[in-house]
Amino acid sequence: MSELLFFDTLRQGLWIAVLISAPILAVALVVGLAIGLLQALTSIQEMTLTFVPKMAAILAVFWGTMGFMTLTLGRYFTDTIVPIIQGF
Repeated sequence: MSELLFFDTLRQGLWIAVLISAPILAVALVVGLAIGLLQALTSIQEMTLTFVPKMAAILAVFWGTMGFMTLTLGRYFTDTIVPIIQGF
């Protein structure tokens, strides 16, 4: 395996990781900011108020994007990793 092929495969793998994790991280950020703003405006300092809605939103987004994640990762493996393992 050449150095160029190794770094290109690594770059593609990191990009796939970013694509797969972006929806979940974006929803966690938005829900966290909304709950933080709500707590600051109402002076409610309940710890479960930050955890439970954020986890529910993350689970909902994970459930909704599970197909996209599976197809993206499967396509990466079949198009990139498997040919490298087989030796082209």
